Amino acid sequence: MGASLQNGTPRIDWVDCAKGLCIVMVVMMHSTLGVEDYAGRQGFMHAVVEFAKPFRMPDFFLISGLFLARVIDRDWRTYLDRKVVHFAYFYLLWVTIQFAFKAHTLAPGGGVTGVALLYLEAFIEPFGTLWFIYLLPVFFVVTKALRNVSPVAVWLVAAALEIAPIDTGWTVIDEFAGRFVYFYTGYIAATRIFAFADQVAAHKVRALIGLEFWAVINTILVMAGRADMPVVSLLLGLSGAMAVVTVAVLISRLSACEPVRYCGENSIVIYLAFFLPMSVTRTVLLKTGLVPDVGAMALIVTLAGIVGALAMWWSVRHTRLSFLFERPESFKLPRRPAYSMQPAE
Repeated sequence: MGASLQNGTPRIDWVDCAKGLCIVMVVMMHSTLGVEDYAGRQGFMHAVVEFAKPFRMPDFFLISGLFLARVIDRDWRTYLDRKVVHFAYFYLLWVTIQFAFKAHTLAPGGGVTGVALLYLEAFIEPFGTLWFIYLLPVFFVVTKALRNVSPVAVWLVAAALEIAPIDTGWTVIDEFAGRFVYFYTGYIAATRIFAFADQVAAHKVRALIGLEFWAVINTILVMAGRADMPVVSLLLGLSGAMAVVTVAVLISRLSACEPVRYCGENSIVIYLAFFLPMSVTRTVLLKTGLVPDVGAMALIVTLAGIVGALAMWWSVRHTRLSFLFERPESFKLPRRPAYSMQPAE
C-alpha cells in the first residue's frame, strides 16, 4: 500500500505501477510516431510501439474501471461531479491551451474563422491526445446507467462492439465501440483481477514464465500483421492488460521502479501536459540535428514529454496557476443543502 489520497483512500502500488507503464507507453507512442513522421524514417523505437499497440489503451481503460464498484452507487449529483465534471473541466481547459499553442499551424488553412470552427468542433470530436479524457466520462455514465442490467449481457454486447468492424470516422463512436469492453471488464472483474495480482505476487517464477509465453505470442501476431483481426484484437487486449498487471505487481516492490509508480500516481498530469515539452524537444532535435539516430531521438522526446509535464506541475502546484492540474472548488457541483427539522415555536 502506498501513500494516501486526499480523501483517505489508500493507494495500491501495483495499480500505480500499471498506470505508470500505460502512460509511459502512451507518451512513447506519440513521441515515436511524431518523430518518425517528421524525420521520414523509422527507428528502433517503432518496434516497441508496435509491440505495445494491442494492449496499450486496453490496459489503461481496464485499470480505470477497477475501483468503479466503490463509487457507482453514489447519488447522481456526487457521481457526475467526480466522474464527469472533473474530466470535463480538464478537457475544456487543456483543449483551449492546445489550441492556443497550435493555432499558428491551423490558421493558414482556414484563417481565424477556420480555427474557431475547429475549436468548437473539438467539443463533439475530441481533439488530439485528449480523446481519452473526453471518453472516460462517457464510460462512467453508461456504466452507471446500466448497473442494474445483467453484467454478462452488457459484457457480451461490449465485446461484440469491439469485434465488429465499426469505423464511422467519429472518435467517440469508434473508440467507445473499441474500448468500452476493457473498461467494463475492469469494473465487473475487479475482484478477480486483484486476486490474480495476489497470485502473481505469491508465484513470481510462474508469472515470469507466463509473461514470456504471452510476449512470444503477442510478438508473432504483431509481426504477422494479425493483431488487429476480429477476436484476435480482443484476446490480445485482455491478455496484454493482464500482462501489464503482472509486470506491475513484479516491479512494484523494486525501489528502482519508483519513478514508474510515481508516473502512475500522477498519470493525469502527464497525459494533460506532455504534448508541449514533447513538441518543443522534437522540434529542437529535428532542427539542430544533435541526435541523428531516429530511435534515440524518439527516446529522448519520450523522456522529455514525461519529465517536462511533471516539471510543469511541480512549478505551478503551489501557485495561482495550480488550477492547471487541480480543479478549483468553483468548478465543482454544489452539494445538496442539509435540511434539518426545527421544532415549532
